[in-house]
Amino acid sequence: MALITLRRNLCHLSDFRINGALGALKNQPVHHVHEAVKGHLYPWFFCSLQPGPFRVRFHHACCKKFHSENGNDLHPVGEPVFPQVHDWDSFEQNLKNMDEQLFYRRLNNCTSPEEVLSFISTLQTLPDTMAAGALQRICEVGEKHGDERLPKEVIENPVFQALCVQFEQEPSNLSNTGLVTALQALTLLSVDPQSSLLLNLVAECQHRVKTGGLEIHSLCVLAESLLKLRGPGCATLDLIIYQLQGEKLEDFTPEDIVALYRILQACTEKVDQHQTFLNKINSFSLSIVYTLSAKSISQMLTALVVLDQTQALPLVIKLGKYVVRHIPHFTNKELGKVLEAFIYFGHHDRFFITALEQHVVSLCLTLDPEVVSKVMEYCSRKQILSKPILNAVAETFVCHSEKFSPSQISELIEPFGKLNYLPPNASALFRKLEDMLYTHFNSFPPKTLLKLLHSCSLIECHPVNFMGKIFSPYFLQKLQGEESYLDRLSLAQLTQLLLTSILECPFYKGPKLLPKYQVRSFLTPCCSLETPVDFHLYKHVMFGLIDLLGARSYFASKVLTPYYYTIDVEIKLDEEGFVLPFTFHEDVHKRVALCIDGPKRFCLNSKHLLGKEAIKQRHLRLLGYQVVQIPYYDIETLKSKLELVEYLQRKLFSQNAGICW
Repeated sequence: MALITLRRNLCHLSDFRINGALGALKNQPVHHVHEAVKGHLYPWFFCSLQPGPFRVRFHHACCKKFHSENGNDLHPVGEPVFPQVHDWDSFEQNLKNMDEQLFYRRLNNCTSPEEVLSFISTLQTLPDTMAAGALQRICEVGEKHGDERLPKEVIENPVFQALCVQFEQEPSNLSNTGLVTALQALTLLSVDPQSSLLLNLVAECQHRVKTGGLEIHSLCVLAESLLKLRGPGCATLDLIIYQLQGEKLEDFTPEDIVALYRILQACTEKVDQHQTFLNKINSFSLSIVYTLSAKSISQMLTALVVLDQTQALPLVIKLGKYVVRHIPHFTNKELGKVLEAFIYFGHHDRFFITALEQHVVSLCLTLDPEVVSKVMEYCSRKQILSKPILNAVAETFVCHSEKFSPSQISELIEPFGKLNYLPPNASALFRKLEDMLYTHFNSFPPKTLLKLLHSCSLIECHPVNFMGKIFSPYFLQKLQGEESYLDRLSLAQLTQLLLTSILECPFYKGPKLLPKYQVRSFLTPCCSLETPVDFHLYKHVMFGLIDLLGARSYFASKVLTPYYYTIDVEIKLDEEGFVLPFTFHEDVHKRVALCIDGPKRFCLNSKHLLGKEAIKQRHLRLLGYQVVQIPYYDIETLKSKLELVEYLQRKLFSQNAGICW
């Protein structure tokens, strides 16, 4: 293991290595030395501090300014003079006597790069692995503060320069851990990839890879550094992956397995050639899920999404079980990635939903807006009617609406319409939404705005004050954009808003949607505003109706009305209440619309209709139809055909005492 002597390296300037250099330096005024050294320093450090993309380019470690106290020792001006070794306490005298855990504990307590450098400046010598760990800690605390660049004070710090010069000049003496950790830290610190420091470290790493001198963990660390420096096309990266494929997965630590996922995630173009290896990793990972941290679980799920590992559902399900216990420990970003993965793989379970409810309710006012919108997207996509989450989000929007972008506002409000739910503070919620729309109407992308307003109409919060704007030719032109025609979903939403304005807002006297923008049916294969009837449920009910009415000719199936909706079953009645054959078009006094509602027309695991089904039944009633709902959960309780016929008779006759057949 290489030892870095910090005090010695503070003055390892190539300019001063010639004979008599120290003597010449001794005879120069302090400000003259400062100018000479600064002139050497600027080309590699300070040129990149000018406006523009930041790159720290290391060439040689230098000192800012020195003076000589006794003709032999140099000390930085303005820095504390290091005491003699015999004056140090037992901790600072010799690192060999320091417990390594104590070193890293103190290092991890440092909260800024300056604290890290101040701590290690008290040490006379430093093993290369710990020196690399110090660089890594500088990187970590910089990330926590949101720093994308090294402060000038850190670059000029002699201790930082001493660390770097040793890594640059003696990479072959470094241990594997020290070598790859230093490269990783310097890469994350945005050091110039063409600097001699990084070039020397990369060259040494490549040499050790080719000779097979790196163990599994070092290969994983090196691969991620090379991805950042040179991208997925790096030849050395291919060699590393090849070597890792030859190792036994049992020899990988859980952290190495997660790193392996991150590496392969960055090489998506080669996922096909790595798929066999991925299958092995997916199977093996089932055995280590219980050991993973919240961060590791989030990263593994993200990689599975990027790599499109839909065949790894057993792993996703097992990860989902352990996500439940980690929900309080996820960062906002990590939780967002977990939700994205669950949306992608279609995963849900009641334990996760319960844990998510508790988390959102307790922290909703402090959650990041992006996470709140992702939670709502998850509930919407999986059709999960979680009243605690919806109520908490509604309260958050009322209190902090200014924190949300137009797209996030749409993602927050749309689930209320889709899930057919009004929160307790609905009046305050939609009043706040209306204020936001008045203030920022032009900030909303046209399609986002249309989806938002359409969602409001599903739960009878009609956007009357904005209908005139969205029916205007100007808005429709913006909605179409550069396309040659409007998409089918947008046209259907506009048509349903038009129908809403006619049926539910008769007081609205503004512009109407032109006929050329109106669709003929809300039921289409790709983007439907209706849920197709469940085929098996429909057949079951149909046979019951035949037995009840006496013949198939007394009802029609999948009837497209003049009002864009498709009725599952329609029964026609004359004035005296007799059932007419469906071919009769005259003397029809009343029409009965049977809505045969399968599970997909309800929120998940509930008896609560989705918004698009609720508005359909509401509109059919307003159009004069007698709506009879036949839900799947009623049919499932019937044990015989006789019970089915009796059930249908009750549903039809209880509301129509005059029906005869």
